[in-house]
Amino acid sequence: MSQSYSFYRRLNGVFGHRLPDRAAAAGISARRPPRLLCAMRYGALGASSRLRLAQYRPYLEQAGIRTEMRSFLGDDYLQALYGNSSRFGAVARAYVRALGAPLAARSNDILWIEKEFLPWLPYALERRAIGATPYILDFDDAWSLRYEQSKNPLVRRLLGEKFRRLLRGAALTVTANDTLFAWARAEGAGNILRLPTVIDLDLYRPRPEPDGPFTLGWVGTPLTAAYLDVIAGPLKILAAEAPLRLLVIGAPEVRIPGVDCVHLPWSADTEAEDLAGCHVGLMPLPDDDWARGKSGYKIIQYMAMARPAVASAIGANNQIIEPGQTGFLAGTPAAWLTHLRALRDDPTLRQNLGTAARLRVERHFSLQVTAPILIANINAILTKP
Repeated sequence: MSQSYSFYRRLNGVFGHRLPDRAAAAGISARRPPRLLCAMRYGALGASSRLRLAQYRPYLEQAGIRTEMRSFLGDDYLQALYGNSSRFGAVARAYVRALGAPLAARSNDILWIEKEFLPWLPYALERRAIGATPYILDFDDAWSLRYEQSKNPLVRRLLGEKFRRLLRGAALTVTANDTLFAWARAEGAGNILRLPTVIDLDLYRPRPEPDGPFTLGWVGTPLTAAYLDVIAGPLKILAAEAPLRLLVIGAPEVRIPGVDCVHLPWSADTEAEDLAGCHVGLMPLPDDDWARGKSGYKIIQYMAMARPAVASAIGANNQIIEPGQTGFLAGTPAAWLTHLRALRDDPTLRQNLGTAARLRVERHFSLQVTAPILIANINAILTKP
């Protein structure tokens, strides 16, 4: 899952050099733009960090907010995780770098924190590191479950209340979907913003359907590939009925007996183009607490490429897909079969749903729409007396 040089060059304005400042935010001295620290969990390889925080950097800078990116875990961590090798060295290096976190927090006017500032450390240490700097918490998954439902009683005791306490002190909590919004409100968060995980329209340009057999697409990681087990049965039946191909991006070990699986490595440079190689996108999920907190980003990617999606009727999927208009929701194996057969057998249906899906992304799930909303909320915090 290596990144090409050109991708890093494209992200230069995100992780590297800053864009020129246009104006200082109201309430901050005109002699110095306000400073925001994006405290990300991962680096460029981490989808959540890249999409939830880093891709907003050019917009923040253009709005006059001086933006610094700081990753807790480096790319070496995810490379080890996906390669099933030891992560000890990567984690050790992360905590050494974290020694500078308190100074970084004090050097900025506001913090935008992906999930938590100091992972796996108790609330008291994290709060001390944040200090008096106002902070935003950002969630695209039900991350609190990692601590609250840990099999280790010591983890539950030391960290089980961490997110509840952090939420109550946050100037703003940003959640990717309604499930996480309801959780944050129930835990005592005072100021909450729903902000879906979105795509950059400039990077996702629809292409014609591919030639060849009916192709279903799925994009993910080796860790999420197990979700395909949810629909293995329906896929086997479809493959026995007519030529079928499953395009798997980012999980080279996926195999479903009886189904022609084609594998592509994940790359940010080619991700959108690779997704254009399918007729329909898939997002199966198990029905559990973790899945109900997921952001549904895969669906948005498919829709951005003007491909209808079929997804489990779980969590954010229910808010993203308009059944029968931009795709379909499936709650049973029989429903998966019905919807996929309909899309296989009717190219006009695929085209109509795909066109509507792209329009829905342009209106509700694009960076161009959400960036002004985010910036307005950040400026409200900066100008608060």
